[in-house]
Amino acid sequence: MTRRRLPIGIQTFREIREEDYYYVDKTGFALRLNEEGKYYFLSRPRRFGKSLFLDTLAELFAGNEALFRGLEAQERWDWGRRFPVVRFSFGGGVIQSRAELDRRILALLRKNQETLGVVCRDPGDIVGCFSELIEAAEAAHGERVVVLVDEYDKPILDNLGNPDTAREIRDGLRNLYSVIKDSDAHIRFAFLTGVSKFSKVSLFSGLNNLNDITVDPGYSALCGYTEADLDEVFAPELAGLDRAQIRTWYNGYNWTGEAVYNPFDVLLLFQKRQYRAWWFETATPTFLVDLLTERQVFVPSLEHLITSEQLLSTFDVDQIATEALLFQTGYLTIESVQTLGAFVRYRLRYPNLEVRASLNGALLAQLTARSPNTPEQTARLYELLLANDFAALEQLFTAFFASIPTDWYRNNPIAQYEGYYASVFYAYFASLGLDLTPEESSNAGRLDLALRFNGQVYLFEFKVVELAPEGRALEQIKARGYAERHRASGEPIHLIGVEFSRERRTVVGFEVETEH
Repeated sequence: MTRRRLPIGIQTFREIREEDYYYVDKTGFALRLNEEGKYYFLSRPRRFGKSLFLDTLAELFAGNEALFRGLEAQERWDWGRRFPVVRFSFGGGVIQSRAELDRRILALLRKNQETLGVVCRDPGDIVGCFSELIEAAEAAHGERVVVLVDEYDKPILDNLGNPDTAREIRDGLRNLYSVIKDSDAHIRFAFLTGVSKFSKVSLFSGLNNLNDITVDPGYSALCGYTEADLDEVFAPELAGLDRAQIRTWYNGYNWTGEAVYNPFDVLLLFQKRQYRAWWFETATPTFLVDLLTERQVFVPSLEHLITSEQLLSTFDVDQIATEALLFQTGYLTIESVQTLGAFVRYRLRYPNLEVRASLNGALLAQLTARSPNTPEQTARLYELLLANDFAALEQLFTAFFASIPTDWYRNNPIAQYEGYYASVFYAYFASLGLDLTPEESSNAGRLDLALRFNGQVYLFEFKVVELAPEGRALEQIKARGYAERHRASGEPIHLIGVEFSRERRTVVGFEVETEH
């Protein structure tokens, strides 16, 4: 098996093919898109290979046959036809105003004119120039035009913290994209891709003929690496790595079809030979964590969210559903789809260990006012669980809240909502990557948290009480028989009732009973 170069961060198809990098053949998807339709839209998280796929489409339609030798497209594409390609990418830099957006668009229009050898009569008119560019390119090259737009939504996403600016930029992009529909007679193929799926009304006014393949089962693996890709394409890199561990860390993304690995993570793993949150460390916006805490999201609920099809695809400057934001940015993925008559709903989950542990670590930092003690306490939690030192665990649980500055409680409404204490505890456990089941269901109700660790089971119930402990947390675990479902395993079961005083901002009750 011959090892090749790893295409880390490379989005240029030509470079990958000419410089002998590893390449996972996605040209079969390109062929199918070309055969089945004309206008497409795809939403995928950052660093998932969208830009590389668009570049692949550009080279395919441009007829650069030499780059496709040995790939699926080589024998099935008509290399005698070459289509003019118009390309827009908003991936570079940060646009902070409508004026900056217009300047960027005009610069992209000039670049396309130079590439295609055509000239706009009024280069300062965005709509007029774009429309004229398409018509002139068809006339000059004798074929209808291919339009490819990468990171179509990034200028808006970069300004979500400033809604007024985001709206102005959205309107500017809508102005640009409206030309695509009006130029239908001159367009052979169009593909738009980005992170989020903005509503057609808000951004694609008039462009209502886009085929959204985001959750099309047949295109679930269009971006990312499948199990077969790792075993076949990257076989030379697997030596010395635990295949199951790779899967646990980086696989699990699903758009209702075949599950895929995060390609950025896999490539960094093969280079560094270490399991780390490579993608999370480079792709997570502070806006996301800020929004989740601002909305007082009950952190354990992120483990399994249920949402409607409509809610999952609704995204706009003035309407950002939590579920849609987490799904479209890659922090939650689809576990299952259920059709109830005309109603379709999705069950969402974390895709893998990397996202679950890292997102909860980021949320934990926010929930605990970025206390300098949090990393040390997290490590200590793991050590005490290994030792089953429950007395020390009680002290540690109390220390979780004691380390949060009083001023933060006074000035931050987050600490006042009912789920705050349970969210902090869950985030501590989840940031360690432990096997957790929040809100575990049984015939008698829902247990707050079940933990399986080191051949043992830990069942937690949390209660907010007045100043003094009331013993209701442990009593509820026993009264409702939450341990019943776990007894067949033969593992030791620890029943742990934890009670918090909101007024005293600390743990006031910690009771443990163990069943062997």
